Amino acid sequence: MRTGDQERIAELTAASHAVLERAIEEQVLASGHKVAGIVILFSGGNDSTTLAHLFKDRATHAAHANTGIGIEKTRQYVRDTCEGWGLPLIEKHPEPGSTYRDLVLGQCRARTGPNAGTVLWPGGFPGPASHFMMYQRLKERALEKVRNDLVKNPRRERVIFLAGRRADESARRKPLAGKGPVERRGSTVWVSPLLDWTKLDLNAYRRVHQDVPRNEVSDLLHMSGECLCGAFAHSGELDEIAEWFPEVAAEIRALEAEVLSSGVAKPERCRWGWGANKEAPSKTGPLCSSCDSRFEATSEGGTAA
Repeated sequence: MRTGDQERIAELTAASHAVLERAIEEQVLASGHKVAGIVILFSGGNDSTTLAHLFKDRATHAAHANTGIGIEKTRQYVRDTCEGWGLPLIEKHPEPGSTYRDLVLGQCRARTGPNAGTVLWPGGFPGPASHFMMYQRLKERALEKVRNDLVKNPRRERVIFLAGRRADESARRKPLAGKGPVERRGSTVWVSPLLDWTKLDLNAYRRVHQDVPRNEVSDLLHMSGECLCGAFAHSGELDEIAEWFPEVAAEIRALEAEVLSSGVAKPERCRWGWGANKEAPSKTGPLCSSCDSRFEATSEGGTAA
């Protein structure tokens, strides 16, 4: 352990818990609402693992969006970690008809409203400009289900979502520092207790708390692997995945062949990760913090860490 680690982490820990306390007081109790749940958004990556360890004794639940296009080892890591801590896990999947396979095969259709029955996504694998559609279908709607499970009366209850977003993750995340760590959207209060933490702080936290578990997927691939939509994949990434997780790469390559044979998209867009450095990225969501840094890294000719 380095000199000063304990003092620095003690200060950061106290500040992070104070953020949660203020959010509960100002965004829930002050308006006469009740806390329906305090939920750690746990992807299985390094930041979310630190967040989960930091708040495991205060949270009522953890939540994981099972995107259906990710590495099962990460999903199992999340399940095992929560079980070991006695932390109830809510795992949600995309709705039938809006799975990743449905999207890339052009089979995702509007279910209700004036556009019912129309195709929402033309098919083919996404590039950076199409990332937000993937986020909405694979993650955002999963969180809506989590909220609906916990908030039975939106007029009286609000749920706290703890996210591992940090301002120094990327240039696109820096504006978060000016907005602050708390944001309310309807009956959901988003709290980012690690907003002011740096990568060095995360490393120091692990030195101080040596019981923080590690996800082997993150160690091998430098990403959690819970979502492999491919929107921000870098050149050669599928080969890297194949080296460590050949069954996952085989699944993606089989889907590539299926998309190509379907004729729903131009041949170029029938290849997973085709859009590396070819498009400007669309906006990302609160659960896609790493996507911004991955895009910036690949845009500069490197690989995302």
